[in-house]
Order: sequence, then C-alpha cells, then structure tokens
Amino acid sequence: MSLNSSSLLCAAIILLAFVFGAAKAETSDVETTWRLLDYIAVDYAGAVSHGQISSPSEYAEQSEFAATVSKKLAALQPKPERQALLAEADRLKQAIAAKAEPQQVAEIAHGLAAALLVAYPVPLAPTKAPDPARGAALYGQNCAACHGQAGDGHGPDAAKLDAPPIAFTDVDRARQRSIFGLYQVITQGLDGTAMASFDGLPADDRWALAFYAGRFAFPDAAEGERIWKQDASLHRLLPDLKTLVGTTPAALAAAIGQDKADALQAYLRRHPDAVAQQDGSLSIVRGRLSQSVDAVRAGDRKRAGELALSAYLDGFEPIEPALTASDRTLMERIEGLMGEYRAAVQGGETADALSDRVQVIDGLLDDAQAALSPDATSSVSTFLGAATILLREGLEALLIVVAMIAFLRKAERMEVMPYVHAGWIGALVAGFLTWVVATWVIGISGASRELTEGFGSVFAAVVLLSVGIWMHGKAQADQWQRYIREKMSKALSGRSAWFLFVLAFVVVYREVFETILFYAALWHQGNGGAILVGALGACVALAIIAWAMLRYSRRLPIGKFFTYSSWLMAVLTVVLAGKGISALQEAGIVGIAPLHVVPRLSLVGLFPTAQTVAAQIAMIAALTVGFALNHRKSV
Repeated sequence: MSLNSSSLLCAAIILLAFVFGAAKAETSDVETTWRLLDYIAVDYAGAVSHGQISSPSEYAEQSEFAATVSKKLAALQPKPERQALLAEADRLKQAIAAKAEPQQVAEIAHGLAAALLVAYPVPLAPTKAPDPARGAALYGQNCAACHGQAGDGHGPDAAKLDAPPIAFTDVDRARQRSIFGLYQVITQGLDGTAMASFDGLPADDRWALAFYAGRFAFPDAAEGERIWKQDASLHRLLPDLKTLVGTTPAALAAAIGQDKADALQAYLRRHPDAVAQQDGSLSIVRGRLSQSVDAVRAGDRKRAGELALSAYLDGFEPIEPALTASDRTLMERIEGLMGEYRAAVQGGETADALSDRVQVIDGLLDDAQAALSPDATSSVSTFLGAATILLREGLEALLIVVAMIAFLRKAERMEVMPYVHAGWIGALVAGFLTWVVATWVIGISGASRELTEGFGSVFAAVVLLSVGIWMHGKAQADQWQRYIREKMSKALSGRSAWFLFVLAFVVVYREVFETILFYAALWHQGNGGAILVGALGACVALAIIAWAMLRYSRRLPIGKFFTYSSWLMAVLTVVLAGKGISALQEAGIVGIAPLHVVPRLSLVGLFPTAQTVAAQIAMIAALTVGFALNHRKSV
C-alpha cells in the first residue's frame, strides 16, 4: 500500500470515527433530554399542589431540569423542528415558574418528549417481544436488593441508601411512566442516586427488565387478557411494540378509561408477545396510509401515491395469502379498497375524502386482525384453506399442460413430449428453490410476487391467444391432415419444442410461486399436519382430473379435440389477461381506474377496473377476429 493510500485510509477512518462519535453523542443527548422530560411529567406532582410549592427541594430540581432541557435542545443539530421544540420548552419553564397544576405540566412535558423523538429519532422499541422469564431473573440479580422482590421499594439494602429506591407498586407514579421511560433509566441510571447505569447489559435484557419492573403496579392480568382478546379495536390503539412501550397508562386511560387501561397494561406488560404477533404488516398498512393522507395535506401527491403503494406491497401483500385462506371475501374487499384509494390519490381527491377512505379500510383491518389471530384458526379451516388454494392455483396450469400433452399424443409426436415434461418438472424444482430462498435466505417482497404473477400471466395469455386461434383453425379434419402432411415435422422441431418447454415452465411456475407463498403463510399459523393433509387431498384431486382429461381426449375425434381445446385456450387467455393486468396494477406498474358497476370475480380474472376489463375485451376481440378468419378459410 502506498503512502498516499495509507494517508487516505487513515483520514477516512478518522472521519468515520468523528461522524459516528458525533451521532452517538447526539443520540445520548436526545435520550437524556427525553428522560428529563419524563421525570418532570412524573415527579412535578410531588413539588407543587394546588398552585403552592409542597416541596422546595423538589421544585428547585424541576426548575433545573426544565432549564437543562432548553439547553440540550439548543445544542442539538439544527433542524426545522428545533425552533418549535425550543418554544415548547420555554412554555414548560413558564408553566413550572407559574406553579401550574401537575396535569398541565405533565401534558406539556409528554407532548414535548413525543415531538422530540419525531424530530430526532432514537431506537424506541425492542426488536422482538422481551422474554418475561429473563426479565424476572435480571430483576432478582440486579434490582431486588434495593427495590424489593415485590417491587415495593423495601429491599434488604434500601435502608442503607440516602435516597429511598422507587416503589414500582406506586400506581399513581406508574401511570405516568412508560416502559420506554423505565428502559431509559435502566440504560443511563440516575445522577445523584444509587441507581447505576446498566448500559453494559444487552438491549434485549434491558427491555426485558423494563417490562418486568413495569408490571408491579398492575396485577390484574386476567381481566386485561379478556379485554384484549374480545375488543379488536384496542389493537388499533396498541398496534406494535413501539406504541406499547411509548404509551403511558395515563395516556391510554384518556382513550379507554383508567380501569381498562390498567388491566390492559397488566396483561401486555406480562405478555408483550400478544402485541408482537400483530406487529409488522397491519401496522405498516395503517402507518403508510396515514402518512399518505398527511402527504396529500402537505401538497405532495407523488409521495402520497408512493406511500399508498407501499401500504399494499409492504404491509398487506405479505399477509394476503394467510388472509385469503382464512377469509377470501374480506381479503378481496380490502385489496379492492386499497386499489381504489391509490386511484383516488392519483385522481386528486381531497385529503378529507381520502381520510374517510382510510377509516373504512382501518375498520376492515380490525376484522383481518381477528381473522388472522391464532384463536380463529382451526385444523378444519387450515385443511380447507390448504386444499382449495392448491386446487385453485393448480387447475389453470394443469389444464394447459394436459392440453399440450394430449395435443402431442394426437399428433403422434412423442419425441417432443420430454420438452413439456421437462418444463413442468423444472417449474416444480424452481418452485422448491424459491421456497428455500424465501424461507432461509431472503424474503420475497410484495412487488416481486406481483411482478412475477403479472408478467407470467400476461406472457401465458399472449401465447395461449395464438395457440387457441391455431387450434381453432385445425378443427376441421381435412385441415388437420393437410397440416400433418405439410408442416408438422417443421413446426414441432427445434425451436418449437423449446417453445413448448418455456410455455410449460412459465404457466406451472407462476402457479407454484403463488402456492408457495400461500403455504408459507399458512405454515406460520401452525396446524402443519392439516396443511399436509389438505395439500395431499388437492394433489389427488388434480391427478384424477388430469387422468380423466387425458383419457377422454384420446376418445375424441380430432376435429372435436381441437374445437374443445381451442375454446379452453380462449377462456384461459381471457382469464390470465385479467389476472396479469390486476397483478401489475398491484405492483404499481399499471394505473387503476375503478369501475364500480363491474363485479369482482377473481376466479375468471374479472376485476372492477377499466384496465383489466380493457385487457380482457382486447383478448376477446383478438380471439373473435382470429376465429372468424379461420372460419372464412375453411369455407
């Protein structure tokens, strides 16, 4: 390495160290400021009561904390939001100086803390549901000696401390304290007290400890579990771990009442996995749609459209297979409304009207949450879902491949048959590899899924259009015999044989790809035995259908065989055209113009949009012209 290269490398390392060091310092300042605001909101009530100072030392500390908040905010990296934060910090100092009521001070402090984290984001939630058993073990090792095994502040070492340890059983105090607030104290400690920093613990351990310490004041977990499972609307209030850890029981009480809020906190602080199960997809849908409306209000429709598309591809698409298996009608209703929402954004609809649309979708997402819950999934429903999915997805591919095999048998061109078999077998192998990749290597995004389905369907539709017209033209026995004599050897040699391989591969892989994603979603819901039995039942049914079609096709006269096959190809052409354009719409490649007078019949590829209907009409027109020309040639 040259001297210049070494110098550049050292300079780069120093620059990176400076940048990352500055970023870490600012994150620490934001966390410290948030912690100070949290303490003001909680502890101010001990300093002032009814406009009078009840504890001079506590009041002096609150005034000092408020001044420190202003200084730290002023030292943060300049951003457009910083001026508003400083103004709110001044409002907080004035409220404390005026000896305002604790509720008013708490509202200002909590509001400023929330705005701070929006402007200067820091990690706000655990990456996974904390382990309650780990939290209990950590509490016993590190906290029980001072705070007491029961969290009452009367541990064996409590009497030795100058400042008495906090009693986690203090309900009034606990209602003002979020899990995130506890996490911050555990991470940074408390200056001037025996509460040391536990920053050396892994983040997952600190979150587990925070959840455990936050449960002592709320013992009624059984009532909270009943409320959580019976009232799906609560899932909208606490859609993810980030919301759960950042919400104080007092703030939650403002929405649902104190008793209900206490019971709910008792359950969820003991069972954060109940929220983690719903975290992700549905919260992404709600969040992106809400941000989309905000973008319209801000005048940025391009951004609003991107957020609306992300709500579908990143939020709803991943759960679509599982919801389809559980409640296909609900899935199609949500999918349709989300498409209409994107069209409304593009069409210039007002923010208020878009907000009304989002509220309707929100209500249906509650139903989806209930449908996807473990309690709603039984072995029977899983079996039926697995069987119908494979049967429905496999039938289209089966009809095309069986028609190709029957055609080659009629033509007595068995040497080309291996190309067809290689095509569909290769598709199954590729499908298995896709499953491996999707399960253990990377996830398949919603856009990738829709693009694969969309382009595969359009390709198959175009190919089947030509095949259908060609078969219709050979329906007359004399034309078929002439074709055999003059062109058959050329048509099915070389390039055409590989063409049959590609067609068999594409039509089968498209369905295998779709089925894999459905089964992966079902598998995560459990009932693996029911899934396997359902899949086996569908395979048996498909095998019987294939055997019957091949057996019947052998008995058909050549003219009728080509007549029936041509009409089968024509129907599948129209179906796949509609499905392909619909998938490309969902991927954001093709626009959406809703047609409310058209019913949604996904089984035949009919969707209530101008683009899908136009594609199907175009295919019908092409088939009509092709069949008419064939008829004229035969006369």
